Amino acid sequence: MIDPIFSMLGLAQKAGRIASGEFSVEKAVKERKAYLVIIAEDASDNTKKHFMDMCNYRDIPYRIHGESSDLGPCLGKAFRMTVAVCDAGFAKSIIDKIDRFCTARRNLNGEN
Repeated sequence: MIDPIFSMLGLAQKAGRIASGEFSVEKAVKERKAYLVIIAEDASDNTKKHFMDMCNYRDIPYRIHGESSDLGPCLGKAFRMTVAVCDAGFAKSIIDKIDRFCTARRNLNGEN
């Protein structure tokens, strides 16, 4: 089954609304072009903290989702640890999908 979150990221990439890779994502965040930052679950703790702090400081939402081996290929690229969505509509849709996915996963695991 194809993950709808990765499908949406692929559409955003085709629309030219994605910055991927640490340098490009950091630039998009600092220039306030990013509406959402996605950090791979397998990113180092240092990378996660760096981007989480940067996003919190600028009030940009972020989510930790997927593996680097999934994030890159859905964009037609090699492994990616970070992705910035630079379109408000795509960002809102992806946030909703990730949040629903996380809620469903918690419910399956019996968590509240």
